Amino acid sequence: MPNNMIFSNPEFLWLIIVLLFLILFDYKFKSQKISNFNISSIKSFSKKSLKARLYPFLNIIRYLAIMFLIVGLARPQIIDVSTQTKKSRGIDIVIAVDVSSSMLAQDLKPNRLEALKEVAKEFINDRTNDRIGLVVYAGESYTKTPVTSDKSIIINSLNEIIFDGVIEDGTAIGMGLATSVNRLKDSKAKSKVVILLTDGVNNSGFIDPNTSADLASSFGIKTYTIGLGSNGNARAPIALNPDGSFRYGLTKVEIDEKLLKSIASKTGGLYFRATDNKKLKEIYDEINKLEKTEVEEFKYSNAKEIYRIFILISISLILIEWIFRSTIFKSFI
Repeated sequence: MPNNMIFSNPEFLWLIIVLLFLILFDYKFKSQKISNFNISSIKSFSKKSLKARLYPFLNIIRYLAIMFLIVGLARPQIIDVSTQTKKSRGIDIVIAVDVSSSMLAQDLKPNRLEALKEVAKEFINDRTNDRIGLVVYAGESYTKTPVTSDKSIIINSLNEIIFDGVIEDGTAIGMGLATSVNRLKDSKAKSKVVILLTDGVNNSGFIDPNTSADLASSFGIKTYTIGLGSNGNARAPIALNPDGSFRYGLTKVEIDEKLLKSIASKTGGLYFRATDNKKLKEIYDEINKLEKTEVEEFKYSNAKEIYRIFILISISLILIEWIFRSTIFKSFI
């Protein structure tokens, strides 16, 4: 039976059970009506004629005819469903990434920055209907990628983010948020969102984070803040070796959670704390669920009636049985 076939009057299908009981009753009733005839030898009766062997099939034809009739009464239909999807204007999202040297701390694996990039890539790929941009900040900030719907450009730009000392080290949360707001303030999207990640406290830049939060609120830009780092101490860069590589040691994890909660609260967002890779992924999954692009789906169905086929088969079988009983098997009782 096709997957798209339904019955308009399925209650008639219960008659098939009644038909099965009739078949069983008919079989038992006929077996009880058989008379015994005792003779000295049955050699002459040992071989049945072809007609005798074919005669029981007339009953099978009759039962099949009744079954097809029942199915026809149930009114089978093949439903053709077509779907049209109407998408509303998507969400414009800017991901602001802290690229200070402390993001190389190894409490997330292999380090905070690489862990963030892996989870962010999955998040970006899931946002099929939205535009996304990237802002990076340390002691200062700049736009890495303007808001765009081209996911390959965003992913490539994300892969390129490394700590290379090009911008001044430090953590300018206020400037990172202000740059993100600047990328979104003229957006016509139905929803504008900043996801700001940091692993420290605001210690650089000339824009106060609270001022940036007020600016975001005035433009209707929701900000989700994420504090990145384990509780207690973490193995992080503490000095430079003569060859320019970092020397690692245990440092205290300091995240200004009060400030990050305040930014989120002012803008209608939420604050999250990511202490390991698993928790970071869960946070992005949660944001993904919270910020959904509305999709309106319209379904149109067309029903094709096929009960006539079953009725015609039933009538044909009844006619075949009647012809055989009236001709070839007329002499059978």
